[in-house]
Amino acid sequence: MKFLRNFLASFLALVIFSVLGTLVFVGVISVMSAEETVKVSSKSILHLKLNKPISEVEFENPFGEVGFVASSASSMGLVQLKEVIADAKTNENIEGIFLETPMLNAGTATIEEIRLALEDFKTSGKFVVAYNEYYTEGAYYLSSVADKIYMHPEGDLEFNGLSANVTFLKGLFDKLKVEPQIFRVGQFKSAVEPLMRTDMSEENRLQLTSMLNSVNNHLIANVANSRGLSEADVKQMSDEMLARQPEDAVKYGLLDSLTYYDGVISFLKKKIGIDADKDLSLVKYEKYKKSFSNYKSSDNEVAVIVASGEIVSGEGDINNIGSNAFVKEIRKAREDDEIKAVVLRINSPGGSFVASDIMWREIKLTSEMKPVIASMSDVAASGGYYMSMACDTIVAQPNTITGSIGIFGVIFNFKDFLNEKLGITNEEVNTGKYSGMMTVTRPLTEEESSIVQEDINKGYETFVTKAAQGRGMSVEAIKAVASGRVWTGEQAKTNGLVDVLGDFDDAIEIAANAAGVQDDYKIRYYPKQRSIFEEFFKELEGDTKSEAIKAELGELYPYFEMLKKTENLKGVQARLPYELNLN
Repeated sequence: MKFLRNFLASFLALVIFSVLGTLVFVGVISVMSAEETVKVSSKSILHLKLNKPISEVEFENPFGEVGFVASSASSMGLVQLKEVIADAKTNENIEGIFLETPMLNAGTATIEEIRLALEDFKTSGKFVVAYNEYYTEGAYYLSSVADKIYMHPEGDLEFNGLSANVTFLKGLFDKLKVEPQIFRVGQFKSAVEPLMRTDMSEENRLQLTSMLNSVNNHLIANVANSRGLSEADVKQMSDEMLARQPEDAVKYGLLDSLTYYDGVISFLKKKIGIDADKDLSLVKYEKYKKSFSNYKSSDNEVAVIVASGEIVSGEGDINNIGSNAFVKEIRKAREDDEIKAVVLRINSPGGSFVASDIMWREIKLTSEMKPVIASMSDVAASGGYYMSMACDTIVAQPNTITGSIGIFGVIFNFKDFLNEKLGITNEEVNTGKYSGMMTVTRPLTEEESSIVQEDINKGYETFVTKAAQGRGMSVEAIKAVASGRVWTGEQAKTNGLVDVLGDFDDAIEIAANAAGVQDDYKIRYYPKQRSIFEEFFKELEGDTKSEAIKAELGELYPYFEMLKKTENLKGVQARLPYELNLN
């Protein structure tokens, strides 16, 4: 009896302690999450230090600062960043922007969106000043919009054009005795080349060269215009890497001056009339975004559904577009009378063909009831383009990567690996001729292979037929620009795959005008961000493990990630073979 009494007393104490601990935890997080109103003093400068990954919509990890999970999971949102720049444009207490891009982690179209926002900011007559210890190609392209560009005297400027590197895995599979059995349509569908070749096909080399030159020419034209230089001179600087030393970059006009950080601060003080011995009021992005609100009351809503990541079946997660989760959001938008138009913000290299088609159907149904506009971000290719072609209008940046209308399938044959490397053998007993065809323990027969290829061909015809219907083109015209070929937004506009070259704001404006609510509407983003508790347990479940692997593998991590992605090659795929980043 005494034991039972002691046990119950201890158990009750544990329960009370747990409840109190939870309440304290909730209180701490509530304080951390509370919106602190920030007041911007006169003669302030907005300090934009882009040192986190830039995602479509901001993700704040409330636990990173107190050490619960890895803080690298946090990101800066393109939407929020542009809102901050737009508000600073009209804020009489903001004199200008001080831009630093030490760890710029963003895709080509994302950089373009930020650059356009800074260009618009300058129309107010306010200045933008950039400084870095070193500039990557992307960081310099963004910074070139500034009125003055400074760099550390011993810094480095990368301005030597764009390069694509493709890693091939066939040699590894050969050593492991693993045979990828490839099925595809389109000579340009190069997503499977790393599995089946040790070098680049001529078709892939052609499309990569064309795409890189299109992007590079766009960058050079904008840099030349911002720096007051001729395009021919800037192209020569890039082609011949003339700015090899910091002094060369100043000499050729790519930079204004070389100076230390304190030199830039001194310049900014003089620029706004602050005495040298006074403190400069630099308002960080994280604080400035709490100084204003974009809340707007309206009965009319333009819903922005963010679709970012690879396309998978099911619910997906923060890094993937799950077809089930997406369908729930688009259906809600279709059935909600307050939502007058939908903008799909797509940043995806594609993925599962079936999942893409499921989402296409829901987008198509929605477009029959209200305007649906596609806003392409860095990439909207393969499955990403499949989603877009059901929309009324497709808006892309000139350097968006899109197209890749083609599909493929892979079935791995592990027979020799199992037999020769592990000593494992297999035998089959089947009720029918094709009962065991979807196996990985032996190669497919010629008849089985023809069945799979027939399915791939059928899927391709479905893709191009729906693309033709969506674009108002003939199937033959679509096939002429399909075959898995990748295009930039500028090229896609020329060949009819894209309607408008513009940014996210242009897509919103088109949607509002199409719905007839251009004078009275609010914008709301979907899906809603998970609660901090959901995020906490989700982080504990997955991201910390990923961060640990990344830290352990270092520079080898991209190859590990590449191998991991082969796990997602289940079923027919509509997927882009690579990523394009200005690093």
